[in-house]
Amino acid sequence: MSLETRREGARVQIRNLVKRFGDVLAVNDVSLDINPGEFITFLGPSGSGKTTTLMMIAGFEIPDQGEILIDEEPIMFTPPYKRGIGMVFQHYSLFPHMTVERNIGFPLKMRKNDKQDSAERIAQALELVKLPGYGKRMPRQLSGGQQQRVALARALVFSPRVLLMDEPLGALDKKLREHMQLEIKQITQSLNITTIYVTHDQSESMTMSDRIAVMNKGRIEQIGPPTEMYDSPSNYFVADFIGESNFLEGQVEEVEEDGCYFLTDGGLRCRVSPKPQKATREKGHLVIRPEKVSLAQPGQSFTNQFDVIIEEALYLGDITVYWSRFIDGGATLTIKQQNRFRSSRIKKGDKISIGWNEKDNCIV
Repeated sequence: MSLETRREGARVQIRNLVKRFGDVLAVNDVSLDINPGEFITFLGPSGSGKTTTLMMIAGFEIPDQGEILIDEEPIMFTPPYKRGIGMVFQHYSLFPHMTVERNIGFPLKMRKNDKQDSAERIAQALELVKLPGYGKRMPRQLSGGQQQRVALARALVFSPRVLLMDEPLGALDKKLREHMQLEIKQITQSLNITTIYVTHDQSESMTMSDRIAVMNKGRIEQIGPPTEMYDSPSNYFVADFIGESNFLEGQVEEVEEDGCYFLTDGGLRCRVSPKPQKATREKGHLVIRPEKVSLAQPGQSFTNQFDVIIEEALYLGDITVYWSRFIDGGATLTIKQQNRFRSSRIKKGDKISIGWNEKDNCIV
């Protein structure tokens, strides 16, 4: 069967997964449904439980509690090599004494695959990762990016319905890393394979994922599409971990049908829409992304508009970053603006009017 033949990816279900290492609770009651053909990323800092969760799906770690199912079948007691899962590790784990084609063909050999079919699959896999003609080379003769492609080809050559990837781009430089992000996404889409990806790089997760599961201290803090995670974070941790945010402390002043008013500790009254999951007088933080803040032009007004003093301006070519302080309220605010119109003429010490609309901020 050709690697390019489209088939439905597997459904992966995780139920109340728990894993301890001594006194450390590495994974704490994680539950998740992953749809067939979906690309989902476990995102979080070191020690958040994302790799441990991945290793339990792969079968290299045994859960203390919980259940894992692939296409409704429990796999808790199925050995890793019988789960039909492709795996790409952070450091590739290629066999240094084997040629590229033997590395790629190793999973087929373990499955006692027909030699003719294996040869065809290896050739297809090399084409898929854009390495035709590299079959006779040794891993030491390849660049880091090429080794990563071989590891991906090896994981895909036996047509798994689930692909697991544990920070596979961590050893690559920035430019190659960004290029490979798009390639991996395109390959997994073309094969319609269910992909579970682990990274601590929030930009990488935003680029590649259908959904992101943000993990912290062994739990999933929030799961959703990249746009939802960025624009509507469910709590302070998610808002702080994904992207850059301004946080203004305060409390909900008044809740209405379609929104609310938030009063900062410095006395700034801001309109927020839609209605938050907080009650009147409940404490929280107003979240505003730096690029959502606009420099008010003459005659222009915003739902939330205030006067600030520019304390510092940093020109970065395509954008300028401003550090400002509210004249009323005293809090600081970071602003990012594209370098066009009059924004590049604003300098340290200037008093200006800034603003944002009610849908451009949220409360956590």
